[in-house]
Amino acid sequence: MRLICTGHGLRWLPPVIPVSVAPGLRICAGVFGTSLARRSRLANRRWEREQGRRDATEDMSEDLSEGEKGDGVGELVQSETPRKKFQRNYSNLEVWSDDKKEKKLYIVLISLHGLVRGENMELGRDSDTGGQVKYVVELARALARMPGVYRVDLFTRQISSPEVDWSYGEPTEMLTAGAEDSDGNEVGESSGAYIVRIPFGPRDKYLRKELLWPHIQEFVDGALAHILNMSKVLGEQIGGGGPVWPYVIHGHYADAGDSAALLSGALNVPMVLTGHSLGRNKLEQLLKQGRQSTEDINSTYKIMRRIEGEELSLDAAELVITSTKQEIEEQWGLYDGFDVKLEKVLRARARRGVNCHGRFMPRMVVIPPGMDFSNVVVQEDAPEIDGELSSLIGGTDGSSPKAIPAIWSDVMRFLTNPHKPMILALSRPDPKKNITTLLKAFGECRPLRELANLTLIMGNRDDIDEMTGGNASVLTTVLKLIDKYDLYGLVAYPKHHKQYEVPDIYRLAAKTKGVFINPALVEPFGLTLIEAAAHGLPMVATKNGGPVDINRALNNGLLVDPHDQHAIADALLKLVSEKNLWHECRKNGWKNIHLFSWPEHCRTYLTRVAACRMRHPQWQLDTPGDEMASEESSLNDSLKDVQDMSLRLSIDGDKSSFNGSLDYSAAATGDPELQDQVKQVLSRIKKPESGPKDAEGGKPETGTNKYPMLRRRRRLIVMALDCYGTEGDPEKKMIQIVQDVIRAVRSDSLFAKISGLALSTAMPLSETVDFLTSAKIQVNEFDALICSSGSELYYPGTYTEENGKLLPDTDYATHIDYRWGCEGLKKTVWKLMNMTEAGEQTKETSHIQEDAKSSNAHCITYRIKDGSKVMKVHDLRQKLRMRGLRCHPMYCRSSTRVQVIPLLASRAQALRYIFVRWRLNVANMYVILGETGDTDYEEMISGAHKTIIMKDVVKKGSEELLRAMDLKDDFVPKESPSVAHLSGDASANEIANALKQVSKPSS
Repeated sequence: MRLICTGHGLRWLPPVIPVSVAPGLRICAGVFGTSLARRSRLANRRWEREQGRRDATEDMSEDLSEGEKGDGVGELVQSETPRKKFQRNYSNLEVWSDDKKEKKLYIVLISLHGLVRGENMELGRDSDTGGQVKYVVELARALARMPGVYRVDLFTRQISSPEVDWSYGEPTEMLTAGAEDSDGNEVGESSGAYIVRIPFGPRDKYLRKELLWPHIQEFVDGALAHILNMSKVLGEQIGGGGPVWPYVIHGHYADAGDSAALLSGALNVPMVLTGHSLGRNKLEQLLKQGRQSTEDINSTYKIMRRIEGEELSLDAAELVITSTKQEIEEQWGLYDGFDVKLEKVLRARARRGVNCHGRFMPRMVVIPPGMDFSNVVVQEDAPEIDGELSSLIGGTDGSSPKAIPAIWSDVMRFLTNPHKPMILALSRPDPKKNITTLLKAFGECRPLRELANLTLIMGNRDDIDEMTGGNASVLTTVLKLIDKYDLYGLVAYPKHHKQYEVPDIYRLAAKTKGVFINPALVEPFGLTLIEAAAHGLPMVATKNGGPVDINRALNNGLLVDPHDQHAIADALLKLVSEKNLWHECRKNGWKNIHLFSWPEHCRTYLTRVAACRMRHPQWQLDTPGDEMASEESSLNDSLKDVQDMSLRLSIDGDKSSFNGSLDYSAAATGDPELQDQVKQVLSRIKKPESGPKDAEGGKPETGTNKYPMLRRRRRLIVMALDCYGTEGDPEKKMIQIVQDVIRAVRSDSLFAKISGLALSTAMPLSETVDFLTSAKIQVNEFDALICSSGSELYYPGTYTEENGKLLPDTDYATHIDYRWGCEGLKKTVWKLMNMTEAGEQTKETSHIQEDAKSSNAHCITYRIKDGSKVMKVHDLRQKLRMRGLRCHPMYCRSSTRVQVIPLLASRAQALRYIFVRWRLNVANMYVILGETGDTDYEEMISGAHKTIIMKDVVKKGSEELLRAMDLKDDFVPKESPSVAHLSGDASANEIANALKQVSKPSS
């Protein structure tokens, strides 16, 4: 017997006798165990969040006066009334109006997955081509029509595959021409809205969104090339000759958010994020069902990579646009990078001018999606409307039918009596859209079946057996339920419809005095509800998500629990049977529908974006069109003559080239005519006054010009080998490899002068110089030194003092200073790295020791005493995010150091900065790596650059301290034509051949 404590006292229970368990019961036990684990995990996250919030407020309280210290998290939240909240949100904002028309803004939108085009959108073709595609296309068009907006680019993926229509392989597509000015004159040839398709990933395959993740960095480099080209073009048209940078970069969904974060960091312009649907919310819903483990879910949906992309997006975003308040509180509130309470505290401190020690939370705002009402004809009700459908399709009096839309015929052929009110559902056949529950509600409610028909518009299909698992399963269940309840003649489910026919579908339902229903389990917003209301249809919708806010604004229907089929049937029956209620809902929808128009959406959007902290690339040292620039332009023209490069994206998917790229292998084949052409090009470059040192066939040029030699380089060889010993010191074999790479570059005199060298390392400048000195390599061999994991950038031979001391690029230092809170980070990182799993400070000796020699103004470095006792990068970053700290932590130098650098700094981003600053295209860079490295190794492999991986050089990296779950395949492509492998003991000649091989364009 066992004695247990219940809610009513003590109670004896008989002993547990082991018995065999039926398979079904084992499943129940597994579900119960999963539920317990989920609750435990959520409780742990709540505790960690409270701990982070408490730490943040304690650290910041030192700057508050005694009177201000009462403004803690609890007090601040409780003191807010709705009126104060409204005044706080809107009183200080200048509403965007027509007087902004003198502005000439360039806006970039990004939506990567699915099939994106302006006309005949294939919505519902697959789970990736849905409402988001329509939303971003219409947003681009609407923004381009707003006063003050000159050009809008919508970036997506270029797809040249036989699986899809040829139009998705077109490099650009105009959505709308630019607006005219007040005098009726056109504003410019490049104005308007455009779809810009960037090739990334396999050129001949259409990939679902879960498979795009490894190719994100390649997209970023291609998009960056387009933006730099466009900034120059727009500068000539509207910028007075100076570049016109994007006003904002707006990412849609996690993949585009991740991309926008990198792009905005490279360009130093504001980023805006719209999540559309969120990974953490989906993960919680799937785990709640208890059918799959986290590992299984991740394998199918790449959910952990998606969540990390969303967290990175929150790190960089100035503004997050949501459709509903519920999305902010219940969905974004699940993320490490956003805390509603802490965000209010930080905003209050910022208003008072109190130091936040680098802490930041993005601003969340609700802006409902807009809709184009140009095709909607609103007509008042009249008594004769009851007979309108009969007059159109021919009634029982034998009158002839009028011409009707084809889609009406497709729907009505299913129905015995098409005159009955139509219940309309329009969505993909996705399990979460809950169509089967709707069908059960209809099938089991006899009064509803007698009064109404049901029409299910479930995307487009040819053969159910060829559809994806979830969609095929839903459609199969729908057919079975129709048969089970004998609903033939009562339910319409056409196989195909065109996007332009959707308004006609709404009109048909409205003419029968029908009802629109959205029974989704959770609906992030519910754009179809707005469309239905615009066409005069009352609604029944899920009470979970966006429909709550929509119904509050329109007051045109009823909300239901999507799990309760009886509640669904009752609500539908009430609307179709009570005529007065139906007419009232119809009128209410029309009365308030203007709240969801595109002009209203864009006005609010631009008002909010204008309130962000505006920033763009700014250089202390301008680079005017001097003699060097003239020579460079002449050189570019000649190189183009040699190779006939195009600056635009080609239809077959070749990468864009900002500077053009030189086929290294072509001139090395020995073609005398081609070599003569190249020699003529090179002869046009003036020698520096000091003259080049010719050691082994042509050392790269050095000079004392105020501009780095990077401005003249057509290629950059970047050595980023993380080859360190057990104490974190560079190993001797790295010396040999660096020497061999230099010899390889010099071995061809034709290209030595247009090829630069860079060294990218976690070591500080002093140790980097000592390393090169020990190898008897002059620092001036290199055009750039990227030191301290990308927190400092030097140009030997250019930025130096009189005594020869190297000076950092101050523009780069300013560039990466965004959201950098050095002192607050030092204190917090020390505390976290010495914390036990229970959240208490360790009583043992500290696990880390400050490394002042390796630190600088933008790099906090600690030496690791015991690598087995430190937390992984993923965990450290999670805890820093919960405290409002945005940065880039990493382990380096064989796990002997931990470095924390600014959010916008990294070795990979430093290469993009060189592209933006000195116009040396990332696509013309060659990065030499080992097989492993520091925890930023993944960022260095993928992208538009060429990569050479040297085997057996780096014995021990730091990647084991990156994260608990191995997600490398979700960050790095398994195969890429831009990656070559080479033996670690390769000779200079073999390295030169590898550079030639990897530079060949892929077929």
